[in-house]
Amino acid sequence: MTEYTKPKDVHTELIRLTDDLSFPMHLIEGGTFDMGGTEYDDEQPIHEVSVSNFYLCPFQVTQEVYEFIMGNNPARFKGEKRPVENVSWDDTKEFFEKFKDKTGWKLRLPTEAEWEYAARGGNEKYSQGYKYSGSDDLKQVGWYYKNSGEETKPVGLLLPNELGLYDMSGNVYEWCKDWYDSETYKKREGKTVNPQRPEKGGYRVVRGGSYFRNAILCRPAYRSDASPDHRLNTIGFRVACSPPV
Repeated sequence: MTEYTKPKDVHTELIRLTDDLSFPMHLIEGGTFDMGGTEYDDEQPIHEVSVSNFYLCPFQVTQEVYEFIMGNNPARFKGEKRPVENVSWDDTKEFFEKFKDKTGWKLRLPTEAEWEYAARGGNEKYSQGYKYSGSDDLKQVGWYYKNSGEETKPVGLLLPNELGLYDMSGNVYEWCKDWYDSETYKKREGKTVNPQRPEKGGYRVVRGGSYFRNAILCRPAYRSDASPDHRLNTIGFRVACSPPV
């Protein structure tokens, strides 16, 4: 297993829920990257995208955090440190509202562009151009069907990527803010800034692959979708916010 040194200059804010329960938010420095891939049609074309600074939690939302905020735990695979799943895109809106009431933090889902930028390791200051998020060997960084036993695992057990973000490949899919539309994606040309299109649709974007999927679906470029009211035990979420916090 390759050694990993967390970037010393990644700024972190700590959200404290109780004396024993808190989680960090990493400041992801904005930049420009080549978004997309060549494995599947809806990943194309590869196109230049810029994103501004944003904060992202290095972990998928765990069951203990979700239950503290929402008062329930819908997950199939129970465990305080495991990612919460069986949470719809619509459920995340209620989570963010209650989270703000309890903590004052205005959280949100990452955009699809922000998510891929972070999964790829951010700007060239950090990014190593790995096949998966943090490594060319998925077993080092992600839980998928060959090493998961077909169930979720506690967050943060494997290596993080260059930005100190865990489980961006595998474990559970993660909801993104955007509506999913492959036709709009295919028409992108030239440089765009944090694109969020279309403005409406029938499905929301999910990213990252899961414990139940194969390796090719755990690449940062891979795109998938789900109805915003669906609750599946392969989908969870990760929180983001815009500065200033």
